[in-house]
Amino acid sequence: MTGPAGPEVVTVGETMVVLSPADVSPLERADTVRLGVGGAESNLAAGLAGLGHWVAWVSRVGDDPFGRRVVREVAAAGVDVAHVTVDPGAPTGVYFKDPRPEATRVHYYRAGSAASRLGPEALVDPRLAGARLLHLSGVTLALSASCRALVEHAVTDRPLPAALVSFDVNHRPRLWPATRAADVLRDVADRADVVFVGLDEAERLWGTGDPGAVRRLLSRPEVVVVKDGAVGATALPRTGPAVFVPALRVPVVEPVGAGDAFAAGYLSALLRGLDPTAALRCGHLVAVRALVVPGDCAPPPRRRDLDHLVALPADRWAALDLVAAGLLDGDSGGGVAGPGNSGAGVAGPESEGSGP
Repeated sequence: MTGPAGPEVVTVGETMVVLSPADVSPLERADTVRLGVGGAESNLAAGLAGLGHWVAWVSRVGDDPFGRRVVREVAAAGVDVAHVTVDPGAPTGVYFKDPRPEATRVHYYRAGSAASRLGPEALVDPRLAGARLLHLSGVTLALSASCRALVEHAVTDRPLPAALVSFDVNHRPRLWPATRAADVLRDVADRADVVFVGLDEAERLWGTGDPGAVRRLLSRPEVVVVKDGAVGATALPRTGPAVFVPALRVPVVEPVGAGDAFAAGYLSALLRGLDPTAALRCGHLVAVRALVVPGDCAPPPRRRDLDHLVALPADRWAALDLVAAGLLDGDSGGGVAGPGNSGAGVAGPESEGSGP
């Protein structure tokens, strides 16, 4: 007799408690702050769970109120948290958002956190072995030597043998400078199957602002997805033509987390066998929800609504009214984008446009 099936998707990485001004004012002038949680991999896990996938998040948290809050909120999003370890000897990480007119800055307090103690053994669990997808990000590489060993083990030794490995470059300049990160991130990305990278990241890390050049740098993945902010996103398969889908026009409240939402939408479509255009459209549509809220996560659109919208003819996609489509409410000013606003949620180097 066989046991129940395991998760379809596994994500691994740190999630922290987030403190941000309640009125989106600069931190130094804030009178009250909002408490939430955020992490690149758990943001993506929540998005995929909201789209109907069984997702397990693997991590460590401290035996403290912040750790309990993190686990509770990630579980409330429908994510399987049975593989999260509570560490009595290290704290849960914390970070602060500092909204500014030019960008959102972040201030991390994560050194020595429980999640920084993650290592290759985190994926040694027979309950995870049947997963179809394993998702990691460049944030984890920067946290500690053991975290770097975990990511390199995942992309090289493939401890989940049936899983595609998805890797979001997610370079965080405040964690490690481009001079130190560039070669490491390129090497790991080139060993993954699906890679997400912002064009601004590629320029900062590798000196290239062209999607085709990024693809030539990363020759081994099955597909490289290059996000170019308000312009759009390009999927470049190892064989076959590149596919570009323009971003949707959306008023941005807060870009943090939207890159993770984009990846969740894209990967959901990939798991369901949709074509590259549909996958990129799913990414843009899921990112819209994250861009118009002050927190790191927002519930994704219903799958039946996504399926309808990704099937639109190109001219209707280009003219899509987000309010009429039910993706925005009428008060959000849907369809009116300010300079630099992005359907893919890719922000500048100091705005930490994806998860922390």
